[in-house]
Amino acid sequence: MEQAKISVLGSHYSCVDRAAVHRVLLSAALEKKPGYVCVSNVHTTMMGFFDPTYQAITNGALLAVPDGLPLVWAMRSLGVRGQDRVRGPSLMRDLFDLGRASEIRHYLYGGSPEALRKLQDALLSAYPGAQIVGAESPPFRPLESISPEEWQESADRINRSGAHFVWVGLGAPKQEKWMWEQRGRVNGIMFGIGAAFDLISGVVPEAPGFLQAIGMEWAYRLFREPNRLWRRYIFNNPAFLVLWTVQVFLKFAGKDFKRNL
Repeated sequence: MEQAKISVLGSHYSCVDRAAVHRVLLSAALEKKPGYVCVSNVHTTMMGFFDPTYQAITNGALLAVPDGLPLVWAMRSLGVRGQDRVRGPSLMRDLFDLGRASEIRHYLYGGSPEALRKLQDALLSAYPGAQIVGAESPPFRPLESISPEEWQESADRINRSGAHFVWVGLGAPKQEKWMWEQRGRVNGIMFGIGAAFDLISGVVPEAPGFLQAIGMEWAYRLFREPNRLWRRYIFNNPAFLVLWTVQVFLKFAGKDFKRNL
């Protein structure tokens, strides 16, 4: 089950292609191996760079896969041949589709009640026979306000459903912190998939395919939600480019990135 990983700015990403991700996760689910999966991008990589506690959470994942193309390009430039993109919404669709043959059970956690209803309708319409055994829209509040009893009750609800896969749509970094807190309690494999709930349900439109193909999905999201996202992209994208360039230079100079910052 252990997968090779590579460090990008200190965050450890799994060196597996999309097909291998499917095989690993379906096998782990059927063998009842718990854990969590981080679907990562430039934003989460930069959060980890500036927050060692958050980076330790993503580095502890069963798999940490590159959602964004810039992260794929970074991994390739550092020596991972054949690395491809594992986009959150695509991963969810793929596992709903492939999981039908093995009667994989899914639990949805996060999003608004409206988004959850639309998400279930979209998934069951696209993948007849898929099993959704629970859907929960938790109250919007800080994780710090959740009591130990509430954490356990939430895990018990999920475990009683018999879910193999638990899809967590709380947004980064909240969803990764939620999964970290529930590790050891939740029996299934948890996925932090951010905006996938809204994208698959149609609540938020997906970027056109040609923009996704050239790594410009972020520009489409920025155009649609400038007030919410401008700080993230205006700072994170240039900073990532600079730090990635430094890491590549240090690699060819035979030096360690973290030690030589």
